[in-house]
Amino acid sequence: MKMGILGAGKIARTMAKTIREMPQVTSWAIAARDLERAQAFADEYGFAHAYGSYEELAADPEVDLIYIATPHSFHYEHAALCIQHGKNVLVEKAFTQNAAQAEALLELAKENNVLVTEAIWTRYMPMRKKLDEIIASGVIGNVYSLYATLSYPVIEVERIAEPYLAGGALLDIGVYAVNFASMVFGDKIKEVKASAVLTDKGIDAADSITFFYEDGKMAVLHSDTRVACNREGSVYGDKGYLEVQNINNCECIRVYDVNHKLVAEYNTPKQITGYEYEVEACMQAIANGDKECPQMPHSETLYIMRLMDEIRKQMGVVYPNEQ
Repeated sequence: MKMGILGAGKIARTMAKTIREMPQVTSWAIAARDLERAQAFADEYGFAHAYGSYEELAADPEVDLIYIATPHSFHYEHAALCIQHGKNVLVEKAFTQNAAQAEALLELAKENNVLVTEAIWTRYMPMRKKLDEIIASGVIGNVYSLYATLSYPVIEVERIAEPYLAGGALLDIGVYAVNFASMVFGDKIKEVKASAVLTDKGIDAADSITFFYEDGKMAVLHSDTRVACNREGSVYGDKGYLEVQNINNCECIRVYDVNHKLVAEYNTPKQITGYEYEVEACMQAIANGDKECPQMPHSETLYIMRLMDEIRKQMGVVYPNEQ
């Protein structure tokens, strides 16, 4: 598969490192806003072509899949450009900056008969299946509550700090906690309660979110762009509990009984970076003629985007182009 990357920032570099190590993928083209930057990227990571505009990448007839690696505020625009040129796209999380954009983008993909999927890598990883298996085994009994936290000291980073880039904690790191809850407890949420510490620019520096489910379950989520944390996800049942070390890229899962005795530990299989699983999922979907990936179906992407819209509404976070 010939793969292109749109955007040449930090996350694009991680994807470039990944596909360079995947024998079934050709690092075909990189596109940046200027040719010099794109060429330097291509030289470093072994891309066959470098483009000084996103339009050139979208128009390349050889590209099978384009990874959108720009800030949230540009995901709709850049993914739409590629889709309108008939390209399959893998869009970095958050999928778009709001649900309205997500709905429009998925409709556009349908009209153009192409694959589009969200690159929320935790959905594609093998440890996600292991988490499901542990809970389904009943080893921790009936599950009733979970806690997930993810924080990094990134408040000074432009894409986090600036409202025009759809910055803030929720769309960049809080989205992992929201997805963790959705993967474990599903989507039958009865009530959402959310609050935030806002910056002087009106975006969320830190978030506190609670989901109350129809069946009595509860999820408590936390993220903060000012500090580091243990990145832990915990699921609690009436016979024990489990801990996921690093909900952003699971390192291991530990299972405990009600007396806090360790009863099992599952380590993560060796990986390139973890991004390879979403690329493999896209390859399989394209080979099957599918237009979405079962690991993150369109219905789930839309649900998460609508959920985050409601969370932002409660927090009072509005991006400039939404006013």
